[in-house]
Amino acid sequence: MTRPRYIRPTPGGSVPKTAMVMAAGLGKRMRPLTATRPKPLVEVAGKALLDHVLDRLRAAGVERVVVNVHYLADALEAHLRHRVDGLEVIVSDERAQLMETGGGLVKARALIGDEPFVCVNSDNLWIDGPTDAIRLLASRWDAETMDALLLMVPYARAHNHRGQGDFRLAADGRITGRRGRNRVAPFVWTGVQILHPRLIADWPAGPFSTNLFWDRAIAAGRAFGQVHQGLWFDVGTPAAIGRTEAILSDG
Repeated sequence: MTRPRYIRPTPGGSVPKTAMVMAAGLGKRMRPLTATRPKPLVEVAGKALLDHVLDRLRAAGVERVVVNVHYLADALEAHLRHRVDGLEVIVSDERAQLMETGGGLVKARALIGDEPFVCVNSDNLWIDGPTDAIRLLASRWDAETMDALLLMVPYARAHNHRGQGDFRLAADGRITGRRGRNRVAPFVWTGVQILHPRLIADWPAGPFSTNLFWDRAIAAGRAFGQVHQGLWFDVGTPAAIGRTEAILSDG
């Protein structure tokens, strides 16, 4: 079996100025911690998960962030109002109906704009490797050939991950498919990606998953993966918090 080879990122890629942070979920796996606060405000290593994400975006050069809200939305909005760090924050309000990830993109489409943007889940935590992870994605991004570029980690390095992996990659980083039934996929998606708004098209009514858009991009050969060079943690349960903090404290 031939080991995948990955295209060396080209230095100097421009980081998108706009990002969307997915923060509207119910956080059921994080109960009981989410009984009184939304999951993005659960703290890991003394900082809310949402703040870990926003700090990474700001450090990478993102200037404008769209954050969707649903569960305990007032608490999230209050938290965002108290951040004074130069980021322009715009709320995409899903109080009336939780739209899931794909529907959340549709709901926020007019706020996102027409340029490629970073999209990040608020329930993961990563530590940069030799290169800032978002800058690494930006250096690899090619709007002529890509509609989606996902940051991934090898299954063996996906801390706290209890699934069976997510994607398979070709030697050039092109995503060749998602995990099949009863099979382990070698790469896990980190919850960080760059998307082109043209991918958000011909959507169904109501809530739906981003998988719909990904599958279209994969079928067209326009979905790619970039391997993360640092640490990544799936922080989806209370037990994962302690394990994550223990690894971080060990340096």
